[in-house]
Amino acid sequence: MADINKLTPSDDEIRRAIELLFFAYRDFVSDPDKVLADYEIPNGSLGRAHHRVIHFVGRSPGMSVAELLSILKITKQSLARVLRQLIDEGFIEQQRGPEDARQRLLFLTDKGMAFETALSSPQRARFRRVFAEAGPQASRAFCDVLMRLINEDERERVLALVNRKPQHTP
Repeated sequence: MADINKLTPSDDEIRRAIELLFFAYRDFVSDPDKVLADYEIPNGSLGRAHHRVIHFVGRSPGMSVAELLSILKITKQSLARVLRQLIDEGFIEQQRGPEDARQRLLFLTDKGMAFETALSSPQRARFRRVFAEAGPQASRAFCDVLMRLINEDERERVLALVNRKPQHTP
């Protein structure tokens, strides 16, 4: 019979994993942070919230503001500020829903698509390199760990979102 203490990570191993996650996230976002810092807008600056909005709108063109709020789990007020800046800068356009004119559907403009590529290319390159170095078994285990870090009641919805095929703008 397996010794449960050998199967359960020690507190030091858990602390180490938490710290590695912090450092990995720091470096993972550093490249897009540089792109965002180099882009100045008249009334403020662009940050990680803008990056997340551009990412998810680019991944699912035509998503509603309500869907985006559900994904990001931020307040309407916070999203409204970020969206306003992205719309004003010409990265995102809104269209009315075909059945409900109150519904606002979001699309990246050509400028937004180019910006999304500039933000995500270094991150994709980092993952390509790391996954190639780690191998397919480690890559699958990493994704499994990430999925298990997501709250259990959100996993099914997140899995459906990340497995969704990319769409193209009209």
